[in-house]
Amino acid sequence: MNKPIAVFLLSSVLMFGLSACGGGGATSSTQVSTQTLGQELSDLKKAYDSGAMSEKEYESAKKTLLKKYN
Repeated sequence: MNKPIAVFLLSSVLMFGLSACGGGGATSSTQVSTQTLGQELSDLKKAYDSGAMSEKEYESAKKTLLKKYN
């Protein structure tokens, strides 16, 4: 194999291989909600009404959600 081609292939493999290694460790992420407060409250109420959460869980989640928007 031609030496320049071998060097190019090796560097390409290393570059793509190492680019996948950036996700470990203590990284932070930010979630952005595109829903309005009303939509989130409505979804929460639907989850409560369907039995997916208890009244205590619903009230706690609602309180947390309202604090987030204040």
